[in-house]
Amino acid sequence: MERARAGTSRPDSASPSSIVATHCAYCALQCGTWLGRKGDGVEVRPSDFPVNRGGLCQKGWTAPELLGSPVRLLRPLLRRSDGSQTPVGWKTALGTAAAGLRRIREEHGPDAVGVFGGGGLTNEKAYLLGKFARVALGTSRIDYNGRFCMSSAAAATNAAFGLDRGLPFPVDDLSRAEVVLLAGANPAVTMPPLMRHLTDARLIVLDPRRTRTAEAAALHLRPRPGTDLALALGLLHLAVTEGLTDEDYIQRRTAGFAEAWQRAVAWWPERVEQVTGVPVEAQREAVRMLAGARRAHVLTGRGAEQHSKGADTVSAFVNLALALGLPGRPGSGYGTLTGQGNGQGGREMGQKADQLPGYRPLTDPGARSHVAGVWGVAPESLPGPGVSAYELLDSLGRPGGPRALLVFGSNPVVSAPNAAHIAERLAALDLLIVADFMPSETARLAHVVLPVTQWAEEEGTMTSLEGRVLRRRRALPPPPEVRSDLDVLQGLAVRLGRSPGEFPAVARDAFEELRRATRGGPADYSGISYERLDAGEALYWPCPQAPEGGPPHPGTPRLFLDRFAHPDGRARFLPVEHRDAAETADTAFPLYATTGRVSAHYQSGAQTRHVPQLLAAEPEPFVEVHPEAAERAGVREGERAKVRSAHGAVVARVRLEPTLPADTVFVPFHFAGNGRANLITGGALDPVSRMPEFKVTAVRLEPCEDPA
Repeated sequence: MERARAGTSRPDSASPSSIVATHCAYCALQCGTWLGRKGDGVEVRPSDFPVNRGGLCQKGWTAPELLGSPVRLLRPLLRRSDGSQTPVGWKTALGTAAAGLRRIREEHGPDAVGVFGGGGLTNEKAYLLGKFARVALGTSRIDYNGRFCMSSAAAATNAAFGLDRGLPFPVDDLSRAEVVLLAGANPAVTMPPLMRHLTDARLIVLDPRRTRTAEAAALHLRPRPGTDLALALGLLHLAVTEGLTDEDYIQRRTAGFAEAWQRAVAWWPERVEQVTGVPVEAQREAVRMLAGARRAHVLTGRGAEQHSKGADTVSAFVNLALALGLPGRPGSGYGTLTGQGNGQGGREMGQKADQLPGYRPLTDPGARSHVAGVWGVAPESLPGPGVSAYELLDSLGRPGGPRALLVFGSNPVVSAPNAAHIAERLAALDLLIVADFMPSETARLAHVVLPVTQWAEEEGTMTSLEGRVLRRRRALPPPPEVRSDLDVLQGLAVRLGRSPGEFPAVARDAFEELRRATRGGPADYSGISYERLDAGEALYWPCPQAPEGGPPHPGTPRLFLDRFAHPDGRARFLPVEHRDAAETADTAFPLYATTGRVSAHYQSGAQTRHVPQLLAAEPEPFVEVHPEAAERAGVREGERAKVRSAHGAVVARVRLEPTLPADTVFVPFHFAGNGRANLITGGALDPVSRMPEFKVTAVRLEPCEDPA
């Protein structure tokens, strides 16, 4: 039980034995909650944890509904020859899965088996999943759905700062900011409690849509879809030409400014307006607001990052922040708003294609030697880097690609770009194994389905968007035939010839091994323990193990105050240049589609579409359309229409939205079937981060001939 202290005080009516302090099941804000038993289930109350200050969004309030959902997966399932799935016991399910994996590896080699993880898995699960892939399976073919979320920001900040932590400062620092620029982020919808930290700041919001966050802004810049990079270059141009840069900071703490300026010099305000549609005076006002603030932040979100040039776009915003002297300055900085619940920890623990635990590169001989020593294997036995998430999914069932895939905590049938194609690739597999607690669209394709625990039924740790490591605590036991992901991995590993001790099924034991594996890495957790977390300490990585006899390391709430993580201690400006999106509008596809979230749903909707209150709030796919575009296409308010691209078509109900640009439509990505937004997105990838281009697709609107 977490020690009662400022920020986590227990509800007055609670008794010590009936209340558990934990965190929300959903996004990376990881709002603090109290869970109390209520009959056979639990009820949730927000705590006054620093990030949410007693608030919760509607998803957090309704999270316990899924624990007793009538459609929840409660027993393992095997797929029959007719395509139906039938319940079986765990011995049969694990035996079938392991036998299939063993056969495919023996016949086609270890890379014939792939693993696809998730940014919602606890640190312990993500860690053990990466170890399972590389040790039990020996495969290089592992990546995770965080590639679709944080990869562009991670690539850019690693290059600029030498380290990637979403927010290199506590969330509460935003409460003292005078100005905050939000590029492609809509926290009023995606993480509403965060807005409690932004009430006193003047907001500059960059978004083509008039979002709820934009409505709260002092200044709303509306770049055309796919032109955020040009706008960021133009803002840097203005900062330099109007004498608003911090010259002393640039000289003392950075490198590469001249090269970056050579690219930005060509982006004078009038050219930026021509490309982006953002008026010159609005550009000037944005730069002056940022430069004139004593405490300012530049924050990016998926709207700026989910592009085939997403890494360069983030780099351009980092360049702006560096030119103004913000990163590493108390009360100011650059950050990215991590999306998934463990989107931060999930990208540190080794489930990425090119990474070992502790955010270590898989190609570093020292990293390989250290981690192999913890795992008790030879360094040369560890496979090399694999391919990115989309490339992994695209290769399924093809010559040289995986013939079997294990999926933990992800639903790529809905969440992957070019979704119809990816569903075909999944269907081409000889063996698809899915561990989940809901019957996701991906689980319904599986040959073996393994039912696993939910957040309130398990122990573990999560790492929030601010780099703080948090305890997830069990409030009630899982249903009888449900096991944890750690149990599943151990059971499969043993059947593949590994010893049980190599794959601990107890979260605390897995964390102790994780501490050793991350020791000395960029994301060093070795000084963090369950005991310290349970005592109420606020611990942010890096938190190295203290020397013997020395005091414990306090953690690092604020990074870069004295130096950046590059060997010379300096941040890097990155020279970047604007380029068009992979698809541009033409006569066949005259509109731009952009995708995103709505407040009632989360990610692929595999959870929230099964919560009655949330489904009632947003029951079906929709497309927001400007009235002029709707008239030209012959579609009307409330009717179903098709949004068609070169890749496929989405069927959605029309909502007329006069605040939208006339050339842009918006489609939320939470729905399944022919309402999947990713039926229209393509496979264009960022050359650095391998992020797919979710946010810009050339489309046209069509009346739906079959209204059913």
